[in-house]
Amino acid sequence: MVDIKRTGKSKLKRRAKTAVLIVIGLVAVGGITFGLTRLKPAAPTLDRSTAVIDTVKRGPMLREVRGIGTLVPQLVRFIPAPADGRVEKIPVEAGGVVGYDTVIVELSNPQAQQEAMDAAFQVKAAQADAESLRTKLESDSMTQQSAIASISADYSQAKLQLDTDEVLGKQGLVPDLLLKISRMKVQELASRVKVEQQRLAVSGKSTKAQLNAQQARVQQLQALARLKQEQVDALKVRAGTSGVLQQVSVQVGQQVTPGFNIARVADPASLKAELKIAETQIKDVKLGQPVAVDTRNGIIQGEVQRIDPAAREGTFIVDVALTGPLPPSARPDLSVDGTIELERLSNVLFVSRPAFGQGQQTVGLFRLSPDGQEASRTQVIFGRSSVSTIEIVNGLKEGEQIIISDTSALDGYERIRVR
Repeated sequence: MVDIKRTGKSKLKRRAKTAVLIVIGLVAVGGITFGLTRLKPAAPTLDRSTAVIDTVKRGPMLREVRGIGTLVPQLVRFIPAPADGRVEKIPVEAGGVVGYDTVIVELSNPQAQQEAMDAAFQVKAAQADAESLRTKLESDSMTQQSAIASISADYSQAKLQLDTDEVLGKQGLVPDLLLKISRMKVQELASRVKVEQQRLAVSGKSTKAQLNAQQARVQQLQALARLKQEQVDALKVRAGTSGVLQQVSVQVGQQVTPGFNIARVADPASLKAELKIAETQIKDVKLGQPVAVDTRNGIIQGEVQRIDPAAREGTFIVDVALTGPLPPSARPDLSVDGTIELERLSNVLFVSRPAFGQGQQTVGLFRLSPDGQEASRTQVIFGRSSVSTIEIVNGLKEGEQIIISDTSALDGYERIRVR
């Protein structure tokens, strides 16, 4: 009997077995992949030396805001050009100390100088006219007095003649006609004396009026001459106050017009600080709050004097009146830092201000475990804030530690390991 090989059936069995093994392998790979996707990602590690960690505290908290600024003089005098002129000389440079009579700029104006000379000559001419008029009026008065004296002499002589004629007339030695003539002559001369005396009185009043008028003209011309001379003197522009010459706005040879501001003088003893406070922090700043102004060479105490009503480039200007003594380094336009004390809170929960997060916000922060080896993200509600601290309203307890440095690179993780 001969055996017959079954080649086709064997191949089919081997192929079926291979297919089953492939399916089992695919199912196994899928299961492993699914299992891996269900695993939680490994927690990243944070080096403790690169992190800033702070402990939540309870107690008093000082609220402050800080801003940069400059020292600004409160008493500033802008010096205008008194007239048209050309800058001839600048004796004092900016930064120099000046007094009331210190000449800052010397101008030239030929027309003003010529007008001053003309006015001075007009005064001299008017004074000469007044002297000539006084001499003429005195001469006229003397002539009038001479005439009165002559008429008075004639009157006295006529009066003596009348007295003689009256005596002789009573004796019948002088006719009545001659007696009447003598009487009439005496009356005429008496009237002439009276009239001349009245004319002299009127002439005296007229003389006084003419002299007063001429004197008034002299005074008018003198005032004009003084004005013209003052305009010439004003070409030497003076500081007009004591202080520091902050700025000179002209150069030698420059032509200026009346009213042009050629210089600025400030009183260094009347300084105030102008601080720039962010518009997000200005809501708590009020008048009268104490301020510490740091000149980097000393601290000056002050208080809020004025708050600018409008923001400029995201900041408000706050004027600070300096109440403390000024250090020797305090000068106008000196850069300073100012810290405004808003209020003092008692018995509040607070922590050092984190890298991110403002007052009245909810922020996710990493809170360390008791052993300090791990940190988990915790939602923290902030309250009132200060320059370096912030109030904790909810989310943390006293004594807990949190990471306050920048952890934005770990935003995708809820927990981390701390090494």
